[in-house]
Amino acid sequence: MPVPEYVTRMREHIGHDLLLLPGAGAVVRDEQGWILLLRRSDNGRWSLPAGMIEPGEQPAEAILREVAEETGVIAEIESLAGVATHQTEYPNGDKCCFLAVWFRCRAVGGAPRPDGDESLEVGFFAPDALPPLGEFAELRIRTTAEAGAPAWFAAPGETYDAFGPAHGL
Repeated sequence: MPVPEYVTRMREHIGHDLLLLPGAGAVVRDEQGWILLLRRSDNGRWSLPAGMIEPGEQPAEAILREVAEETGVIAEIESLAGVATHQTEYPNGDKCCFLAVWFRCRAVGGAPRPDGDESLEVGFFAPDALPPLGEFAELRIRTTAEAGAPAWFAAPGETYDAFGPAHGL
């Protein structure tokens, strides 16, 4: 997956050590309520659209850009759905802890297509027929199931298993 230049420069100094990075994600539904997923090129797993927020970019701008780049779908944000930290380790050994902000979105244009770089396959899936997903993706889907639900966050002192590195994006 393409890594922003500022992350590449940081990695030159710290190697694979843990980095805290800002990230944005989305649960995008079509008019039937089906959920947009992509199969990631870095690990081959199905996931929700997500990516890093660039310096100076707002989370809402970042996720609309990421959805379009990774999937070909044009989305519109309906609401803020949640915020949490989430750790992951990439196949190359890079360790990241993302401060993740995710949104409930709806598809308003474009057509699902993989970009061949970050995504290998893209499609809408019925909520009761999703491929295997990581726990963090499942949390984001649950927290966006109902329109108008309050944004989710972990209460102070609360732990949640999906935030560990073994659970994927």
